[in-house]
Amino acid sequence: MPDPDPRRPNYYASGGLDRAQERRGDPAWLAERLADPRTLLVPVWRQRNLFLQVEAPRARFLRADEAGHLIEQAAGLALLGLYRQTTYVALDLTPLEAPEPGPALAEDSAFQDIRAVGPLLAHWEGALLAYARGMMYWHSRHRFCGLCGHPTESLEAGHLRRCRNPACRTSHFPRTDPAVIMLVHDGDRCLMGRQAAWPAGMHSTLAGFVEPGESLEDAVAREVEEESGIRVDEVRYHSSQPWPFPSSIMLGFHARYAGGRLTVNPEELESARWFTREALANSPEDESLRLPRRDSIARRLIEDWLEG
Repeated sequence: MPDPDPRRPNYYASGGLDRAQERRGDPAWLAERLADPRTLLVPVWRQRNLFLQVEAPRARFLRADEAGHLIEQAAGLALLGLYRQTTYVALDLTPLEAPEPGPALAEDSAFQDIRAVGPLLAHWEGALLAYARGMMYWHSRHRFCGLCGHPTESLEAGHLRRCRNPACRTSHFPRTDPAVIMLVHDGDRCLMGRQAAWPAGMHSTLAGFVEPGESLEDAVAREVEEESGIRVDEVRYHSSQPWPFPSSIMLGFHARYAGGRLTVNPEELESARWFTREALANSPEDESLRLPRRDSIARRLIEDWLEG
């Protein structure tokens, strides 16, 4: 299996953003950026990003000097970083019952799930919007301390939440949940499964979360056997992808079939089967067979295997 092309990043990854970590602890600098007309806000409303409604989807950013009222109404914000000398700050507009079009939220814009248009976006825009969504999701789930239950406060430009309880003061940092996703291959065929909730005909690679005390290779082997009854070896890392839906990092692998009879675990999958290269390369993309969505690492794993 050839190595994946390092110049071809997965969707939502490697957007070229300078995360400006050294600036996060400087409130004065952040206040200065928010007052700078060149700074752009990246609004998130109930896990949806803002897009211009034009022929080709584009992210809709808000000028900080024109959206001060939204900053005041937001549940929180987080410094994302700098891209081509422009500062980007994520803004959580969840408290607004229904954001109305206006000077800031233009009439030609609308909030929607990034996954609906992800493959159509410029790569850096997709990465930036996914990052903003992930940060706002984390803030929404950590408003109270998991240790003592007291409220937390946002610090470090939105990259730290600290318990307000003087007797606790526990620090909570943004987190992402590691999950392995793997294409199991056996000569000229590979294994794919489907879940009942997916669109008719859609099949994808197997996947699952990494458990505490488990290596990535062990997680791959365990998940494959749990879901399909199959054993694997030659587990080879492929690439990774941020997947903030809601809060994962997908760690992609190829693994070789090493034995076992295909036995589907009904609690994990609706079905699973072997597909030949020819069948996947000629997928009709209809109810008989659909490949994973184009912005997913699952699709990348399949395509690289086909090319290999």
